[in-house]
Amino acid sequence: MATTSTASLTIAEMREFANFEAAEQRYIKRSLDIGLGRQDAFKLWARDAAENAAIRSQYVAYQELKTLRDSIPNATGFDSIENFIGKLTRVAAFDLAQERLSCFSSFRFLYERLLGADARPWLPSAFCAAAALPQIRPERRKMLLQSLSEAAATAPGWSDARPSFFPEFIEKEAA
Repeated sequence: MATTSTASLTIAEMREFANFEAAEQRYIKRSLDIGLGRQDAFKLWARDAAENAAIRSQYVAYQELKTLRDSIPNATGFDSIENFIGKLTRVAAFDLAQERLSCFSSFRFLYERLLGADARPWLPSAFCAAAALPQIRPERRKMLLQSLSEAAATAPGWSDARPSFFPEFIEKEAA
């Protein structure tokens, strides 16, 4: 029974990922390589000097991820919220400012994998805070904020199931 449940979750996650735009999929895979230390992102993802610089900036921004993983506050308490949500908002703002994630769904998909299932309750507020910052262009800000559904913003609870699908780069020949 547990295997069937895990397989169903994995398939649902694969379907969700398949619905993202190609640029979002590429950015998510690159971000997971950087954030989880899976691959050398420079060798795998940099196609030109601009992407090389963007990857370097992303490595710097993602230095906070380990601290964030280790400091996810209790969802019912108020202790240490400001330190966690402040850092998470800064990292999220970096990602949203890259203009590769076009909606809350792709943001949530990425951050569930970068931080783990325990971060789920914090993702809508971090997304809203980051998307509302003046560093995000006004028309983009509007699009991002409108992508957060009422159901996601007001969810009474969140699943504690760990993500099971972590998309990776696949060489065209191997595919």
